[in-house]
Amino acid sequence: MIKSMTGYGRANVSKKERDYQIEIRSVNHRYLDLSIKMPRQLSYLEEIIKKEIAKKVKRGKIDVFITFENNSLEGRKIKINTELAKVYIDELKKLAKKEKILSDIQVTEISKYPDVLNIQNSQDDEEIEKEVIEAIKMATEGLIQMRQIEGNKMAEDLLERLNKIQAKVNEISKLSTGLIEEYVVKLEERIKEILKNQQIDSSRLAQEVVIYADKCSIEEEVTRLNSHISQFKTLLNSNEAIGKKLDFIVQEMNRETNTIGSKANNLEITNGVIDMKTEIENIREQVQNIE
Repeated sequence: MIKSMTGYGRANVSKKERDYQIEIRSVNHRYLDLSIKMPRQLSYLEEIIKKEIAKKVKRGKIDVFITFENNSLEGRKIKINTELAKVYIDELKKLAKKEKILSDIQVTEISKYPDVLNIQNSQDDEEIEKEVIEAIKMATEGLIQMRQIEGNKMAEDLLERLNKIQAKVNEISKLSTGLIEEYVVKLEERIKEILKNQQIDSSRLAQEVVIYADKCSIEEEVTRLNSHISQFKTLLNSNEAIGKKLDFIVQEMNRETNTIGSKANNLEITNGVIDMKTEIENIREQVQNIE
């Protein structure tokens, strides 16, 4: 079934004291527009993450938020800047001698000075990549499920509106078949009124009827409208991204409806066209949010 472009997915993954939280939000957009906000230490994974999401999501503005806490001791080392520590010690001794104070320098105190102790973290990039992708897949699946649920609701509403349009098309088609007969009767009456007792030229009358019939015929428009409605319904059962196709079909439905309205010489047909255009506009708004 169709999928909405609006959705939300979230995943929390913990591996070896490394915690990942992924949030994915999506809204409608003409194309696929991916934006990722994540910690600097994971920035090397940006393109990989985009490709992973693009496998499942084809359209929409997608915002991805990633938080990462690495509490693992794996790959962590403490490095002492011995040279800097010596400089601190030498300067403190000079100060003690100059100011004539006791010089009781403790190693633990020196270690607290800036840049004396540094914790180096040589993280396992391949392992972290696997864990991030796992979390991304989980969040993306949640996003897709929500988009499918929303899409199912939209499909039900669209089918209902299409059926209303179909009913109006059938109604208008029946009304149009009687227009020519009505026109012939009115035309004969009008000619008799003008000519009084003179003979009516049947060939001229037939010619006028043919011209009128050609002018007001909506048979082609009705046929194309029925075809568009059928195509639309078929696409609603597709698992592909069909939003752009549906948008094109809606434009064509609107075009045919406008043509019928311009040819209409009957109040009931005109009212039917107005009802159809209202439903088509509602469908067009819905289609803008279909993937």
